[in-house]
Amino acid sequence: MKLLVISHTAHYIKSDGIVVGWGPTIKEINALTTIFDEIIHVAPLHAEPAPNSAIAYETGVIYKPLKPSGGSFLKKLTILLRAPFNLWQIYTYSKNVDFIQFRAPTGMGLYVLPYLKFCNRKQYWIKYAGNWVATNLSLGNKFQKWWLQHIISSKIKVTVNGQWPHEKQHILAFENPCLSEQERIEGLKVIEKKQLGNNYQYCFVGSLTENKGIQYLVKAFLSLDHTTIGGMHIVGDGQLKEQLELEAKQLKIPVHFYGYLTKDEIIKIYIKCHFIMLPSQSEGFPKVIGEAMNYGCVPIVSEVSCINQYIRNEYNGFLINPITAENIKLIIAESLEMSNDTFQSYININYKIAKKFTYAYYLERIKREILN
Repeated sequence: MKLLVISHTAHYIKSDGIVVGWGPTIKEINALTTIFDEIIHVAPLHAEPAPNSAIAYETGVIYKPLKPSGGSFLKKLTILLRAPFNLWQIYTYSKNVDFIQFRAPTGMGLYVLPYLKFCNRKQYWIKYAGNWVATNLSLGNKFQKWWLQHIISSKIKVTVNGQWPHEKQHILAFENPCLSEQERIEGLKVIEKKQLGNNYQYCFVGSLTENKGIQYLVKAFLSLDHTTIGGMHIVGDGQLKEQLELEAKQLKIPVHFYGYLTKDEIIKIYIKCHFIMLPSQSEGFPKVIGEAMNYGCVPIVSEVSCINQYIRNEYNGFLINPITAENIKLIIAESLEMSNDTFQSYININYKIAKKFTYAYYLERIKREILN
């Protein structure tokens, strides 16, 4: 059985000629090779140097380039200008596959979704990775959500983050996979040994942008002077990096900026940290939360999208609502009062929940509920 994946995942060519793409998506597609004989992934190829978070494919996946499009206001015109080439690529490589997966929302969705409905005879499903219940969507994303709710056939499955009982039957709640069975074994070893001690470590993993809320974290720590705060570890890059590095110099705790890291390097951060902080304005369900839970990091996260379906406030984590620096400061102060017994309870609950974010769990659901 052959699969075509259509996505906006950024790809790059390294100096040695190897094609790499954004790590979390590539790992997920690599995992799909256990149930598909061959996978073709059509996605944009970028000219920039590859970040450390980009990885190569395993055997069984063939990459075919699309022209990148979208971005700032004027660059959005490239979505339509490059549509003919991209649609020809999609048409060409869809002829010899059995199934298609389209990963939404993305600018390409404006023409890929109509193509799949009216010009395609292959079976397909949609993975919607964004916040399904967001209200402040762009016009393009509103169109794609409306299309998935009302226009596609009820036989076409749409997988979304979170359980929304009011939705139609073809819209299925699916967890975002991020953990291998080996990582589960390693995570259990970490959980069994991790203690709070007197050197609390916090981490943030994500893009350094306003949407991710990283600016609130630095402000929240600004007025905190607690002897048990061992440090803040910030993994990622983005437009706010220089500003944040400047502001972090005013903090009374050590702040470490790492830029982009490989997943193995990020896991080392999870292992040393006690809390993961993610005050995002909008999310689906970030894979980093599931990863961090597997390695004993208590989530301090925004109450957006479906996150509160997995994280309950003061039961296995802390929910940030409203998202303000002052509120985050209060939650940090509360986390500093946590006893080791409470911490142990939280991380053991979270380790059990993290099983739902394994590739094995995801693949079984794909076989049972998508491929039937």
